[in-house]
Amino acid sequence: MITKNQIKLIKSLRLKKNRIQSGFFIAEGEKIIDELLESKLEVVNIFSSSEKYNISDYYIPISSSQLKQISNLKTPNKVLGLFKVPKNLKIDLNSNIIALEEINDPGNLGTIIRLCDWFGIKNIICSTNSVDCYNPKVIQASMGSICRINISYMDFHKLLDSENYRTVAADLNGQNLRDFTFSDNQIIFFGSESNGLSKKLSSQIDHKITIQRFNDNVESLNLATSVGIILSEFKNQTTGK
Repeated sequence: MITKNQIKLIKSLRLKKNRIQSGFFIAEGEKIIDELLESKLEVVNIFSSSEKYNISDYYIPISSSQLKQISNLKTPNKVLGLFKVPKNLKIDLNSNIIALEEINDPGNLGTIIRLCDWFGIKNIICSTNSVDCYNPKVIQASMGSICRINISYMDFHKLLDSENYRTVAADLNGQNLRDFTFSDNQIIFFGSESNGLSKKLSSQIDHKITIQRFNDNVESLNLATSVGIILSEFKNQTTGK
C-alpha cells in the first residue's frame, strides 16, 4: 500500500530542485516503464494498478484513484515508477554529439532524446540553463530512450575554449544542408526554440547549415523536427545509404 510519505515524495519530484536533492525521478506508462525496467537504471518502486508488475519487492499495488492522485498525466496509464538518477558516463568528445543551447521545452528535449536513440547518437550535451532531462514531461516524450542516451550539462564556451573540436550548427543563414559534407565525428549544435544560437556561441562555430525552405511564409521549423532532418542527412552521408 502506498504511504503518505511516498505520495508526498512523488509529487515533489515535479520540481527540479527536489529531483536533485533526492536523486530520484519518476516515469509513467507501461511502454516506458517496461523499457526502463529492462535497462541498467536502478528502480526504487513501481506503483501500479496492474498485477503485471507484481514480480518483485519493489512492486506496490495501488488503486486507479490513487494512481490518478500521484500521476502527472490527464489519463494515467496503469503504472508509475520511481527510479534513481544515474551517474553520467564520461563523454567521448571525439564522437558524434548533439549539443543543445538553452532548450526550454521538455517535449522538444524528450523527442530529441528519442531521435538520437533512433539514429544511434549516444551523447547529448545541454547548456547548463536548459530544461532538466529528468523532468517528467521529458521522460514521457523520450518514450524510454532516456535510459540509452548519456546526457550531460556543461558550459559550452569553456568547452570550445579548451579544445579544438569540429563544430557544426543549425542556422537559418547557413549553407544548404544537402551541400554540406559531414565528417565521421563532430558536435552538432542547435539553439533555443525562440532565439536560436546565442551570438557568442555562434561566433565559435566552424560550419553553419540550414534546411532548405520551400515556402517563405514559414519562418522556422520545430526544433525537434530540425534535429531529425539533420540527423537523417548525416546518417545517409556517413553510412553510405
